Amino acid sequence: MPDSPYVIAAVLVTAAVTWALRALPFAALMPLRNSATVQYLSTRVPAGVMLILAVYCLRDLPLTHVRSLAPLAALAVTVGLHLWRRNALLSILGGTAVHVALASTVFAR
Repeated sequence: MPDSPYVIAAVLVTAAVTWALRALPFAALMPLRNSATVQYLSTRVPAGVMLILAVYCLRDLPLTHVRSLAPLAALAVTVGLHLWRRNALLSILGGTAVHVALASTVFAR
């Protein structure tokens, strides 16, 4: 078993490295906080990411099958709730609830 000074040194080095790795992103990004480009991207990227995720999830959806109505209805409910209330949590929960309800009852195998 290692002696106490070795264990204490190992714990201190581990703590220092962990702290440095967690603080490094904040220190590196501090100059970018006032950048006009970063501020513009912070308003545009979330909608773009959501659009890409929606397209990715629906890309293989067979539109000729009746079962594909469940995800399309859930998407419509999600978009409608978001346009109506502007609440991301409500939109996501509402769309998920509609999809689960339709997939479990109406469109169950």
